[in-house]
Amino acid sequence: MSIRRVLFRFLPLLACLPLVQCTTSQVTLDYEPHPGQMLAGPPQFGVGSFTNGRDEEPTLLGTVRTPVGTPIEVVRTTIPIETIVSNAFAHGLSARGMLSAGTPSFVITGEVMDLYCQQIVHPNGYAQIRVNAMSTSTGQIVFSKVFEGQRQSAAYRPGSGSPVPLLRDLTSRALQDAVDKALDDPEFRNRTGSVAAY
Repeated sequence: MSIRRVLFRFLPLLACLPLVQCTTSQVTLDYEPHPGQMLAGPPQFGVGSFTNGRDEEPTLLGTVRTPVGTPIEVVRTTIPIETIVSNAFAHGLSARGMLSAGTPSFVITGEVMDLYCQQIVHPNGYAQIRVNAMSTSTGQIVFSKVFEGQRQSAAYRPGSGSPVPLLRDLTSRALQDAVDKALDDPEFRNRTGSVAAY
């Protein structure tokens, strides 16, 4: 993580301490299935744990700033980021018919390398997830790859109210993009024998 990125993420939190108007908002992130637009597959997957590799608190999602960079709101999640990512993969698998009801052949785990929202000029959300697929019969990792998702919007206008709902939606969709890319990745499908069923 670059020094510039660290400064942009941590110093605003410290700067919020002496400011009365700096508030905290809690949000939930979601996964919205799109029936008919998803690649189905065999129900042979389970979801294990994801680690938090962000070097940040488990529920810290981002900071809202004024156009000149003054922090005015800290955005947090109601549950740890790694749990949110694990849940998103479970929803993604379920929507594709790929979530096992019994003992799975493969378990998906990984690392949350990044997941955040921010507003400097435009509100945006970003996700970077390392995804592993482990064979339950051998204990071997058969697939490992990093997937990203990013959403940005120019819709928010300063003075029009809190941008937090928009930031929440952008981050949810960024996370979903990363999850969808992983579950529909041709290499992932080939390595796990889960070629799309039509």
